[in-house]
Amino acid sequence: MLFSGFRRSIFAVAIFLVAAGHSLSQTPAQPSPTPAATPTPVATPTPLPTLTGKDALKNPTAEVIAETSIFVYGFGGGRIVLNQIRKTALERGKIKVRNAEGQMDQANYQKWTTRGDTLAKEKIRFDQEFSSARYSLIYTDEKTHLIFNDQVFAPREDTARAFLNQIFFGLDTLLRYKENESRLSLFGKEKVGGVEFHVVDVIDKQDRKTRFFISAKTFRVMMLEYEDEGIKYRRKYYDYNNAQGTLVPYRSVLFADDKVIEETDIGTVTFGQKIDESQFAVSQP
Repeated sequence: MLFSGFRRSIFAVAIFLVAAGHSLSQTPAQPSPTPAATPTPVATPTPLPTLTGKDALKNPTAEVIAETSIFVYGFGGGRIVLNQIRKTALERGKIKVRNAEGQMDQANYQKWTTRGDTLAKEKIRFDQEFSSARYSLIYTDEKTHLIFNDQVFAPREDTARAFLNQIFFGLDTLLRYKENESRLSLFGKEKVGGVEFHVVDVIDKQDRKTRFFISAKTFRVMMLEYEDEGIKYRRKYYDYNNAQGTLVPYRSVLFADDKVIEETDIGTVTFGQKIDESQFAVSQP
């Protein structure tokens, strides 16, 4: 009963936010009265359908589901809290990636992120230290660079694509859909392993589509899917925890055509610390 009440509460907040946004966007400006002029007929905008009460719980729209998830990831503060806290991020942990021989190589990693107005405007540095090599990938000014032995190179195409996929096919694709001016589409509900999910597609301005499987109980993203170069990818999220008042999955596993190709375990994540711009400094190769 307690969870049922909580679920109704977060739905109510999400529905209010969505309805308020539609109301503001559809309210026409009121012109100053001009008695001498013949009034010009103004078309009345068609109101968007509004779900309330039990209907909203049973048949939520894609936007209501997305806004509810954002509300949950910000621990009740939604995107306002996420934007305030996650201006920068420093993440450390371990990563395993499948090599060309089919074996899993393990590395320690560090990742620095400075938040942009959109995902395309992010600044990201991703350092990986394997037993045999250490290198960095940097995304800045919408370009990708590889740094090895203090030299800057253009990364191989497959390396660049994998790095960009981490950026544009991730949790922030859903949590920042409005900033990215992405479209939402509700695919419906599915049961996977006995768990019921809302299935929501997010399509960005470059027509990249990410399918999110959002728990119908907790509104956490438990899995996402996307396709790139004819390969179907699936990323699963585990071990959600509170990180400075926001929700973070500390483990994720990436599959390519049902084969595990990457495992990431976050050790620590810190938001809001100042990041020196030199971390993202590169010169063209």
